[in-house]
Amino acid sequence: MIYFDNAATTYPKPLAVRRSVRDALVVYGGNPGRSGHKMAMRVSEQIFSVRQKLADFFGAEAQNVVFTSNCTAALNMAIKGVLKAGDHAVISCLEHNSVVRPLEHMRRKGLISYDVAEVYEEDPLETVRSFEQLLTSRTKAVICTHASNVSGAVLPIQALGKMCCRHGIIFIVDAAQSAGVLPIHMQEMQIQFLCMPGHKGLYGITGSGVLISDGQVPLDSLIEGGTGSLSAQLEQPDFLPDQLESGTINTAGILSIGAGLDFIASQGGPTAIYQHEFRLCDWVFHQLQKMPTVSLCLKQMVYGQNVPLVSFGIRNVHSEDLAAKLSEHNIAVRGGLHCAPLAHQHYRTYEQGLVRFAPSVFSKGEEAAFFIRSIQNLVKFLDKA
Repeated sequence: MIYFDNAATTYPKPLAVRRSVRDALVVYGGNPGRSGHKMAMRVSEQIFSVRQKLADFFGAEAQNVVFTSNCTAALNMAIKGVLKAGDHAVISCLEHNSVVRPLEHMRRKGLISYDVAEVYEEDPLETVRSFEQLLTSRTKAVICTHASNVSGAVLPIQALGKMCCRHGIIFIVDAAQSAGVLPIHMQEMQIQFLCMPGHKGLYGITGSGVLISDGQVPLDSLIEGGTGSLSAQLEQPDFLPDQLESGTINTAGILSIGAGLDFIASQGGPTAIYQHEFRLCDWVFHQLQKMPTVSLCLKQMVYGQNVPLVSFGIRNVHSEDLAAKLSEHNIAVRGGLHCAPLAHQHYRTYEQGLVRFAPSVFSKGEEAAFFIRSIQNLVKFLDKA
């Protein structure tokens, strides 16, 4: 199988990541933070080392790195931990359901309200203005994806962070498609909460995620329970990461993220990986552009303004049918609405959806060429039908 579904989860996983999972089961089998014996102490040290790597990677402090089960859990923790009754939020028109559904749930319960800002892919300043125009005296947070999982368009996060800082508004960023791919520094971008999966651009395994706080904004916990700290008191600890890490954490997932970060460094860092993936996407984009019956989500691929993915459709063919046809040719891609109906409404692709081509550092030029030949053959077959 030629795998181009890396925006959903990266595959294959690096050898170091696979070894880290084995080590979590064989070498570091104790329960971190729960016991004083040697094995538990060793795994606690390993867990802390990954916190520190993530803190260094994203411009944060290790104690503010919280491990979650996925990016969705991290976003729910941030959104529901920040917003209170009567609050207002602003999001972009490109948000994933991981942002929209928690907000919609709270809105339907009569707790909060939210508005949706338009994104202008070719005019970042206009995008910032569209957010700013929706701010009110009740606006508590701006919640924004760093890069669209549908189009790959990168939003002006640094400018939005400055805007939030000017207005005293909390800034929550969904880095599902950008963590490990684009440079992110929380302090420089003035991000209060950064949410990400461990299993995409960080090359960890599924079932892993991260929430990083700037440590300045208090956050209510969604789950309370055992933390291994302050066990004599009935109240949940009020300090990070313990406040948000009730129950036994996912040692295998966490160590896989640490190994993934080491792998990224071994490849020359996120920029080197981005350059390789962007070259493949740029070539695929221009090959698809030559086909009259193919429509592309975006008008152009711009280095630094798009994460490495290409979304497209073929006239009169539903995207899920097209993805199924490509699967018959042993090509793995994602078709449909990508859990982001607002984005598809924005791009006017809601009815048919889109097929998403998303390479990784392991993807090869000849695989991309086979993908294009397969599309060309499908187009010819459809033209004859």
